[in-house]
Amino acid sequence: MKRFKVIVFVSLLSAAATAFAEDAANVNVDAAGTATVTQLKVPLSSYMSKEAKKAFIETAQKPIDPAWMDSGAPIDKLRTLDEAELKPQVDHAMALYPVNVENRQLAGVPTRVITPKGGIAPRNKNRVLIELHGGGFFTGAGAQALLESIPLAAIGGYKVIAENYRQGPEHKYPAATEDVISVYKALLKDHAAADIGIFGCSAGGSLTAMAVASFQKQGLPKPAAIGLFGSPAFAGFLAPPGAPGAWGGDSRFTAPVLVGEPPQPIGDEPMPFPKSATGYLQNVDLSDPLVSPGMYPDILAKFPPTLILTGTRAFDMSAAIQTHRELVKAGVEAQLNVWDGMGHCFFGDPDLPESREAFSIMAKFFDRRLR
Repeated sequence: MKRFKVIVFVSLLSAAATAFAEDAANVNVDAAGTATVTQLKVPLSSYMSKEAKKAFIETAQKPIDPAWMDSGAPIDKLRTLDEAELKPQVDHAMALYPVNVENRQLAGVPTRVITPKGGIAPRNKNRVLIELHGGGFFTGAGAQALLESIPLAAIGGYKVIAENYRQGPEHKYPAATEDVISVYKALLKDHAAADIGIFGCSAGGSLTAMAVASFQKQGLPKPAAIGLFGSPAFAGFLAPPGAPGAWGGDSRFTAPVLVGEPPQPIGDEPMPFPKSATGYLQNVDLSDPLVSPGMYPDILAKFPPTLILTGTRAFDMSAAIQTHRELVKAGVEAQLNVWDGMGHCFFGDPDLPESREAFSIMAKFFDRRLR
């Protein structure tokens, strides 16, 4: 009997060793340090809500519209497609969070002023938030701006001014920054800087950082607080991950495949994207301190308190974490919140518990730091 147990135990060890050897053969790290994994299965995070899991599966299994992969797709088609895809979510957000939306020109910049239908909270009487929408500097002025503004206005009881800043390919950098400066200066006529917060998602988060850096150059007072949501203080979201000013790090390679998208090319290749959607930052030096202030400790040291939000399946995550790291090193009050299993700007889906949690964190952050 003892001999039988020994044989079985040795057989199990041998089988385990064989399985380990087979698994090890599927993982390779080359001389440059690049890891190649030929067989990797990543289940949904156990920390995701059931609503988030369901939404992830539906989104990941939905075919990508060929226009997004067409290098020659016209800009009007991309904008129409983006608005159509997000309209149902905007309609739902309006039902969940009743707000008033008013179109208004401010310093020559078209904006929408979003306020709660029940009225602005008394403590926010003199406060205002500027929203800078995502959309890669080519789209997002419609639906994305509302998805980022409506919940925060309703949950926090804020007045939110959503800017329709100039974008590419019709306009080039620094047109968007100039529009933010114009609106900010106009608000400073009636508000103290301590009463103003600025936030943005994705490209809008990068624009927020750009604007704060430009405020310094122009001698303008810094706002009370800012939010970089699904974005770092770098501008190169389409640049090769290793380039100065790029959204780099591990997540540029791990996140796309974890959300069912094609992998990021290795080397100096940029992300594949329609040419009409890449015009705003074309030929711009991404390492310029007014473009990627996250590379410059002396500029970051003058930043206001900053809230950074991201997810572990967001391609912005590594760069967002690096921004938080650099802000802390520069002595700035910075708060980083990361949601496991969640993708890029996940809070655009108003139905998710994670989204409500994120907007609650935003509202409380600005409430604590605005005068």
